[in-house]
Amino acid sequence: MSKIALKPIGDIAPGILEKLKGNLKETFGQAVEIKMPLTGLDHAYNSRQDQYHSTAFLDAMSNEEERILGVCDVDLYVPGLNFVFGQASPIRKVAVISLFRLRPERYGLPRDERLFAERAAKEAIHELGHTYGLGHCDDERCVMHFSNSLSETDRKSTLFCKDCAKKLNRGGGLIS
Repeated sequence: MSKIALKPIGDIAPGILEKLKGNLKETFGQAVEIKMPLTGLDHAYNSRQDQYHSTAFLDAMSNEEERILGVCDVDLYVPGLNFVFGQASPIRKVAVISLFRLRPERYGLPRDERLFAERAAKEAIHELGHTYGLGHCDDERCVMHFSNSLSETDRKSTLFCKDCAKKLNRGGGLIS
């Protein structure tokens, strides 16, 4: 059976990892295993931007597993973008998401664990969708729709639209 490795990068609260594990198992119908954390993040840090280069995290994650999702709680960027919620390498079947910008309290709003967990699930499913060969979707409700802001993330659902679900089924029979 195929499985997804969930790899914390740095110190991640076990509660959010367990929630993501359940979301991913339900969405992709595969076993999800939480792995030992990746530590030593300094190699990815850019002091000029005060952010971490997400590609460095993709490069650092082992490709021994069939599919890996890294979860970090630092601000990520890729050259040309101010920040990213996540990044994926479909060829290597590895992805990373950041929890850093997903918390409402980061923006002076009240803490909302439900909203935070929902945003994390959307980003995790989205980035893993890329590792299954899915691109960005024009349907604003589809989890594969590109999010450049939290309002766009909040508008979309945790589900694949019909077209993306069909593509995913052809690629591995994952969604019933």
